[in-house]
Amino acid sequence: MAAKKKKIGAAGRYGAGYGRNVRFRLNTIESSQRQTQPSPFHPTGRAKRISAGIWKCLKTGKIFAGHAYYLKEKK
Repeated sequence: MAAKKKKIGAAGRYGAGYGRNVRFRLNTIESSQRQTQPSPFHPTGRAKRISAGIWKCLKTGKIFAGHAYYLKEKK
């Protein structure tokens, strides 16, 4: 896997040919999708993204389908 650069972050694996704005958007999406989200099954539970659209509640252990990147829509 390509090395991550400090200034670029996770999008450092892509070269300059993709452009700054595309890589910046990729960083914002990937950083938020890797965070735990509030779980719909338990009020204090957290959900972790397993793959695109598949989530797991860390409190109850339930695996469920949802949005691809976030559980709640950004406004």
